[in-house]
Amino acid sequence: MGIVEVDETYIGGKESNKHVGKRSGRRGTQGKTEVIGAISRKGNVVCKMIEQADWDTYDKFVREAVSNKVSLIATDDSYHYRDLGRMGYRHRSVNHSAQEYVRGEVHTQSIDSFWALLKRGIIGTYHNVSKKYLPLYLAEFQFRFNNRHEADIFGKAIAGC
Repeated sequence: MGIVEVDETYIGGKESNKHVGKRSGRRGTQGKTEVIGAISRKGNVVCKMIEQADWDTYDKFVREAVSNKVSLIATDDSYHYRDLGRMGYRHRSVNHSAQEYVRGEVHTQSIDSFWALLKRGIIGTYHNVSKKYLPLYLAEFQFRFNNRHEADIFGKAIAGC
């Protein structure tokens, strides 16, 4: 319910940090794994690794993760979110390429904060995450974030076994 932010990020190492023999020479997002996520403001997060970055994949994720009863979906200016309005959602975006990050209640700061926690956790704790096991790491960080106010998060994790 309320406002939901949807955004994507890329998980993968920097080319400059790889051994010379393992560098592909690619720059930017090539060779990295894309992850999409949705977060309810002051609520829970849902994230998923995606293999194919196309409109159908993005639309399917939003339909599965976001109720049609939300008051607003806030995104960045990525063209992947262009059909959200046609899907029946109230959709607004901020134009990051024009240095616009907040316009009233429209921003992606909550999901960006989750991406920062995820990436910092991977770098600081695990150092390296393979594409094969990335969904498990995403599930761990999703669980941690969604239970951050739980007094006994360890007990809750054990109870789920």
